[in-house]
This record gives sequence, C-alpha cells and structure tokens, in this order.
Amino acid sequence: MNSLSLSELCALLDEHIQQGFPDTYWVRAEIAQLSDRGHCYLELVEKSDRGLFAAKMRATCWSNTWQLISAYFLQQTGKTPAPGMQVLVEVSVDFHPVYGLSLNIRDIDPAFTLGDLARQRQLTLQQLEKDGVMDMNKSLSLPTIIRHIAVISAEGAAGYGDFCHQLHGNPYHLRFATELFPAVMQGEQAAQSIIDALDAVYQQITDAENRNASADHNDTAFDCVVIIRGGGATTDLTCFDTYELASHCAQFPLPILSGIGHTRDVSIVDMIANQSLKTPTAVAEYLIGHNAQQLVRIDELRQRLANVATQMVALRRQQVAQLRLTLHYTISNTLQAERNKLHMLNQAIRLHSPEQIFKKGYSLTMHNGQIITRADDIPAGSTITTILADGRLTSVTQ
Repeated sequence: MNSLSLSELCALLDEHIQQGFPDTYWVRAEIAQLSDRGHCYLELVEKSDRGLFAAKMRATCWSNTWQLISAYFLQQTGKTPAPGMQVLVEVSVDFHPVYGLSLNIRDIDPAFTLGDLARQRQLTLQQLEKDGVMDMNKSLSLPTIIRHIAVISAEGAAGYGDFCHQLHGNPYHLRFATELFPAVMQGEQAAQSIIDALDAVYQQITDAENRNASADHNDTAFDCVVIIRGGGATTDLTCFDTYELASHCAQFPLPILSGIGHTRDVSIVDMIANQSLKTPTAVAEYLIGHNAQQLVRIDELRQRLANVATQMVALRRQQVAQLRLTLHYTISNTLQAERNKLHMLNQAIRLHSPEQIFKKGYSLTMHNGQIITRADDIPAGSTITTILADGRLTSVTQ
C-alpha cells in the first residue's frame, strides 16, 4: 500500500492549488471578524437567505498592503472596514501546511461597499416609513424649560466631558441636571448597548410616573435624551444606521437630541431624532440656547403682564374716580331734591298753620277745653272761649 506523509499530502494540495488558482480573483463576501494587528486578519463569510453560513474562510492582508487599501477605503467611504460590511476584495488562494487554506487580500473595491451600505440604508429607511415611525420622535415637543437630561455616551469619553463642560459652564448660569447612561458607542456591540441604555432611561420614566400616580407631586424623570458620541473613530457610524436602534429612537417617548460627532455623513438616527446636531458641544449649545430663549420669552411675557396690570390698575382707578364723581353728584342731587321737598312741606305746613288760618278771619271756639263744631252741642248759659288771630273772647250762650 502506497502512503503519503501529511506534509507530502499538503505539498500536493499546495501544488494543485497553485496550478488550479494561479491568478487573483474578485470575491464578494461579508466581514464576520476583523483583527488589525499591523497585519489584518479577517474571517469572510457568505450567508444564505435564511441567515445560515453558506461559506466561511480565513483571510489575511499583510501590513504593507493593508495600510494602503484601508486608507484608500476610508478616504472613499468615510468608514474603516468592519464586521458586518459587505466587501468586494481581490484575493489570491494560499495553502499552508500548518495554517491550512486561506485567502490573501490584495485589494478592495470601496464602490461595492458604498453601494451595499446605500442599499441597506435605503431598506432601513423604507422599513421605518412602512412602520409609520419615521417622524414620531420629531413630532414630540421639547419642554419650555429643559432641566433634567438623560445622556447616553461612553463613560469617560472626551465628547461627554466636552458636553458637560459646555452645558454646566454656560455664560447664563443656567442650571441643568444630567444623568449618564453608559453605552458602547462604536463596534459590533454599539447598537444593542445604546438600546439597553434607552431601556434604562425608559424604566426611570416609568418609575417616576408610578410615583406620581401614588403621590401628590409631579416628579419628572427626564425632559429629553441626548445621544452623544465622544472618543473613538469618528468614521465608525455603522451602528447608527441599524434598523433596531433607529426604530427604538423613533418610538422613544421623549425627544432625542443626537450629537454623534461627524461632519461628513448623516446617520439614520440623526434623521429620526427630534434634533440633530453635529457634535456633543453643539448639543450643549443648543440646550443652552433653548433655555436662554425661553427665559427671554418669559421675561417678555412678564413685562407684558406687568404693563397690562399697570394699564388695568390705571383704568380701574379712572373708573373708581368716575364712580366717585358720579356718586358725589348723585348724592348732591338727591339731597337737594329732598331739601326741596322739605321746603315745600314746610311751606304747606306754614300755610295751613292755625296762625295763618286765624289771619284769614277764621276762629276757634272751645267749651271746657273741647273744640265746638256744632251749636246744638252747647247748652244755653254755657261759657265759651273764642280764639282769634289777635286774642281770645269769652261769651255766654243763650
């Protein structure tokens, strides 16, 4: 029986591979793993429609080639090659008796990746539109005064520090309360990490609502959420274009302000956020400007209210003065009318007094202090007294 050593078999495989694959080939694949250690080591995969692996192979790009093609890829796409990307790479097929079959990457086509990223981005936007959530967060109104802010960022990142320094050191001495919800802001775990942070913010909102329902106070957990990206590679924005993260942001019950720290591209999260700013510092400036503007409006309203109050007081004073004057005239006229009535009564009483009646020739006859109205009421021989205007007469009846 003829036999081969393992190394001899490997030599045969190497010979056949070199003869069968003498050229380089352009291959479409997805980057499953990537490790940049000077030389770049990758795992390339192809997935079926059901998401299962149809093919998988190791690939290597040596440092001298990797430095050139990664810089060119970054220049053209604004991104560095990363897991999850679809790429078109030029490769040669290599076989090593120890490390086995692998691909040696010679070049990469940025246009292919750009086209795939654009396609994936368009599909995500179409799905968000189909779900009816594209403008949900934009439709939320920011509070008149923003005080409590939930911040999602990488803990200790420079961008987060810049945001806090700008916000709390504002020239208007406005006060803000911020709470950090740490998250990974780049890489494969970034999207899920940010979603977890959003869930933590939502839990605090729910807890505050429950406290409000069982107490006589209004405890607002947060007025808005800020997603800022501080530190790390500014070109790694893939996570902000994922459907899962964009959908969570779009349907979040509080306004979201994004400051992802890029100037070239607009991510899908930027597109669905209530407000999209370029940098963390720009987000802080927006919040400061929002509150400062509202305070100016409040001062204007306060001044308008003071002016209206002053005008109303002046008007009421005029009305009171007019009423006082009217009351004075009314009382004076009423008193004069009553005086006239009294004068007329006095005149009537004076004209009908006994003295006036006696002056007209009338007299009053009395018998024993009683007024005599009929002659038959006095018996003959009675002494009677007659009162006249100028004196009295005494006589005896017959």
